[in-house]
Amino acid sequence: MATTPQITRTDREPPVPRFALRPVGAIALAATAVLLAVSPWYGYHRDELYFRLLGQRPRLGYFDTPPLTPLVARISTALFGDTVTALRVVPALLAGVLVVLVACVARELGGGRAAQIMAAAGIATGLFPLVAGHTLLTLTLDLPLWTAAILFILRALRRGDGRWWLAVGATAGVAAYNRQLIVLLLAGVGAGILLAGPRRVLRDPRLWLGALLALAIAAPNVVYQITHDWPQAQMAAALEIGKGGDNRITFVPMQLVLVSWPPLVPVMVAGWIRLWRDRAVRSLAIAYPLCCAVVLYTGGRPDYVVGLLFLLFAAGCAPTLEWAAGRPRRRVLVTAAVALGAVSNVVFALPVIPAESLRGTPVALANEVARDSVGWPGFAAQVAAVVRALPADDRARAILLAANYGEAGALDRWAGEYALPPVHSPHNELYWWGPPPETARVAVVVGAPSSFLTGRFARCDQVASVGGMAGEEQGVPITVCRDPATSWAALWPGLRHYS
Repeated sequence: MATTPQITRTDREPPVPRFALRPVGAIALAATAVLLAVSPWYGYHRDELYFRLLGQRPRLGYFDTPPLTPLVARISTALFGDTVTALRVVPALLAGVLVVLVACVARELGGGRAAQIMAAAGIATGLFPLVAGHTLLTLTLDLPLWTAAILFILRALRRGDGRWWLAVGATAGVAAYNRQLIVLLLAGVGAGILLAGPRRVLRDPRLWLGALLALAIAAPNVVYQITHDWPQAQMAAALEIGKGGDNRITFVPMQLVLVSWPPLVPVMVAGWIRLWRDRAVRSLAIAYPLCCAVVLYTGGRPDYVVGLLFLLFAAGCAPTLEWAAGRPRRRVLVTAAVALGAVSNVVFALPVIPAESLRGTPVALANEVARDSVGWPGFAAQVAAVVRALPADDRARAILLAANYGEAGALDRWAGEYALPPVHSPHNELYWWGPPPETARVAVVVGAPSSFLTGRFARCDQVASVGGMAGEEQGVPITVCRDPATSWAALWPGLRHYS
């Protein structure tokens, strides 16, 4: 088997294989092109509609999310138009960046050309990389930011070059504007260094300068959290109460499929062993179980640690190919596992099943993002039909009251097309945008059960139910309520809910 050319940067640094620029670049470009091609299929995801809505009011922070993803939504619609494709340009580009970064991680750990190609191909067709590359989610920005931070940590530890800690700090500071989860990665690696070394890096002033740089960049977002009574902590507590139990049950099974289908799990096991055997980067092997333990304890979502799974996959590519070297049957087995995983992931992650056939399929059951991306224009049209049926006097003093941010985002998106009244919602950040005006005496309420409305209005009549949706909006009531029992200002706090 031909040896991969090696380049050595300094006497202190381990040899690093040449970067497989052409094949990795081709895979990254192909992934971006495919994602752009399928971007208009299905439609907006509920989170995209929400980020589009939040982006209309740029801030340093929002109650349930930092400002970076809504800002990307605002810039995307300004540059490319107010369409679903416009929102998905950045995700497709970042998916290509992610492919290159993961290949760089494989290279940093000694992976030659074949290992880099395997890492790039596996991530380009991976389940969560495809989901995040097709849809604008907070995960979309998290994945390349986490992977960049991991790459810089590897370079600082393996090369003994403390300048990379400054790059880690800058990346972490930016990542804090997307989600504070980057702290989980840094804490896990820090604990790993304390437990397994190399502890000499703790004496490097550039590590602490990197930490100060992260704090300096993230400072405005931290100030926002402090001055607003730590809203992210409040949201985390609400999510733990509402979904923590389910997240704990699904955590381990989801670890087996977040990157690709289960037959590729041995590659990640090999990657963990590779990291453990290298004393320079053993801290990263320790970081994964430590971060998993924290997420399990707090009831967080299984995908909170997916960035570390990318590391394990990249680290395992070279050992896997070494295991298969000179063994044709093993090579066929590895190739088949990657190829079949790619097919499975494309079916489950991308909108290849016709939207009208999605409901009730295994894809809809397994992929929440897919099922929550179908039917929103029809949803807005059904609400508009209820509004048009109101007497003229009622329409003049009506508002829309949406039970959740996805419904509110959809009604705002098509408000101009259907001449809808203003939309309000007591859900998450939208609660803080305030109650309807006191002149509003009629509320077209979407998604709230009658038990929730009883006693809050003089009269409520359910006039329709939502149809044509693949997600949780299917069958929710559309209710016309008249004459709030008290002022909207007094009524509003009792409607607030977080999830």
